[in-house]
Amino acid sequence: MGSGVRVTLDGSIMAPEESCPDLISLAVHEFRSPASVISGYLHMLQRDTETPLSDRQRKMVDEAEKSCSKLVGLIAALSEVGKIDDGRITMASRRTDLFPLMAEVAKTMHEPDDREVLLEVRGETAGAVMAGDEDRLRAAFGAVFHAILREKIGPCTVVADRRIVAKGQQSSAVIVVAEEAGVQAAYDARPGTFDEKRGGVGLSLAIARRVIEAHGGRIWSPAFVKEAAARTESEAFDERSARSIALIAIPLGS
Repeated sequence: MGSGVRVTLDGSIMAPEESCPDLISLAVHEFRSPASVISGYLHMLQRDTETPLSDRQRKMVDEAEKSCSKLVGLIAALSEVGKIDDGRITMASRRTDLFPLMAEVAKTMHEPDDREVLLEVRGETAGAVMAGDEDRLRAAFGAVFHAILREKIGPCTVVADRRIVAKGQQSSAVIVVAEEAGVQAAYDARPGTFDEKRGGVGLSLAIARRVIEAHGGRIWSPAFVKEAAARTESEAFDERSARSIALIAIPLGS
């Protein structure tokens, strides 16, 4: 069926969203056991003093162990995605000011000096108070910053612009992550889809989106138009430029 509906052996219909968390949980369980065994044997080889490895063998084992560690990390991330989707993770609710928190995260972002890609935090410094899971929000901001910075070609300065936007009775913290010349244009642009399926970042962006949405927020990139002649003020970006911009909005208050 093109709709993605699943049909069981007895003919009953099961929606994909009902089966996905169970499938993820099963996959995590099945992947975790062999990964643990492989990791254990690699550590034994690295520490074996009775029959030491040659330099060439040690290099290969060390590389295998690094790859295995990445695999274990992906399994843990997949488990996190499944638990969030299944409602088995409850976000902590602690009074948090998002703006100082974001500035702290930005200080931990370090691109290689030869890339000449810098991250600067600008805008309002405080006042974005809400009740949330500080640790998970910290990780979410870090994942978004890392994803945007790694796609930039230096020299350039990426700005994380902080502002509070009020609509009716609700105020939200809005964070625009873009090159300094394009911050306002990104804010004014028609919202598009944030691409979380990027190589080299694992499932960190998938988790970040879920954490932001669990706090009532959203993440997006500007809508893009492929043909330059068709672009307007609200659709001023091409696909590559839009992909390297992120906007986050999280409602404030308890």
